[in-house]
Amino acid sequence: MGRAFEVRKVAMAKTQAAKSKVFSKYGKEIYVAAKSGGPDPDTNLALRRLIEKSKKDQVPAHVVEKAIEKAKGAGGEDYTPARYEGYGPGGCMVIVDCLTDNNNRTITDVRNCFTKTNSKIGAPGAVMHMFDHQAIFSFKGEDDEPVLEALMMADADVTDVEVEDGMVTVFAPHTEFYKIKTALTEAFDGIEFETEEITFVPQTTAKITGEDVAVFEKFMNMLNDCDDVQDIYHNAEIEE
Repeated sequence: MGRAFEVRKVAMAKTQAAKSKVFSKYGKEIYVAAKSGGPDPDTNLALRRLIEKSKKDQVPAHVVEKAIEKAKGAGGEDYTPARYEGYGPGGCMVIVDCLTDNNNRTITDVRNCFTKTNSKIGAPGAVMHMFDHQAIFSFKGEDDEPVLEALMMADADVTDVEVEDGMVTVFAPHTEFYKIKTALTEAFDGIEFETEEITFVPQTTAKITGEDVAVFEKFMNMLNDCDDVQDIYHNAEIEE
């Protein structure tokens, strides 16, 4: 697996404008999760995961509460997921996940990002087969044996466990997220996860060099500026 997961998606700059955009994205995603699976995080595991993730990203509690309260009401926005795939600058593979209440607007915005950076949007499934849908946990540690033992005792399905630079990273099928988290939490008292998420991990990487680096950064910035874009996953590896 290597360090492929480190390039799995784009982190937005921590400016105030970017923070507000992150909060807005969380609010929309939490609203959809609560609307579809119920507003109680004890019974809605997807909602619980989003709430826990939002806390790590320092999303204010009132943003979360407002989204859940909004989901409890009748009517409201009707957001649906939309996924676009294609090839970005330097031939890298890109997955763009959106939540939209207007598909025509969203596809137009996303297609413009591809077109204006000489990238190519593809058909559904064009690059998805080159990514693994994974649960990833990373935490401080030097030894993978007790980790493997704890996960085996919990009968958890694990793809890989790595130890590098004082960090242990566990990769598993996305369906094992809560089993893995529960097993690790119970086995290691006070464990603090630096990463705990479900994401798309590229099976290979594409090196981005020369003039393509600036174009790639422009491409990512344009996608992040689209209101409906929730997450961007890619296999680009920037060469300084």
